[in-house]
Amino acid sequence: MKTTLLAAALATTATAAFAAPEKYVLDPSHSQVIFSYNHLGFSTTTGMFSGFEGEIMFDQENPAASSVTVSMPVMSMITGWKPREDHFMSEDFFAATEDEMVTFTSTGIEVTGETTAKITGDLTLNGVTKPVVLDAKLNQVGEHPMAGKPWAGFDATTTLVRSDFGLGKFAPFVSDEVAIRISIEAQKAD
Repeated sequence: MKTTLLAAALATTATAAFAAPEKYVLDPSHSQVIFSYNHLGFSTTTGMFSGFEGEIMFDQENPAASSVTVSMPVMSMITGWKPREDHFMSEDFFAATEDEMVTFTSTGIEVTGETTAKITGDLTLNGVTKPVVLDAKLNQVGEHPMAGKPWAGFDATTTLVRSDFGLGKFAPFVSDEVAIRISIEAQKAD
């Protein structure tokens, strides 16, 4: 048994030594961050961010050697109700400017299964940078049937505490915890 595990480890190491991460760029038309929170115990309110930019350095042979960087404009937030969006951009919350960005830069990846991993990284939101962990899943890697290029798709989830980022107005009545669901597609760079 030990010999088999050692052989497998050596084979993985040898493969990883020859493989290199490949650059994938995010497809903003099929990538989104959806957030939801409890509103006074009466409802679950949902919104999303769009306007992604970013890249994934994806090492399919050694996923732990991969990395991701993403940014999106704060003002790209959509909630489905303009007065709520305006309130979120006010002094009560973001006090956002046109060029203010939400950014995430991975600092490590722990592979947890054949298609799953925990991605640790630095999230900068509202001028505050905190470490977060994303529970990520590789959905698919392959040739995009319409674009004719290599493509990759991932989903991830996490929970943020909004007061950690200076956005705690009305907590705990409006929940301090915000559930985050991320779904992205990325195409291999030319």
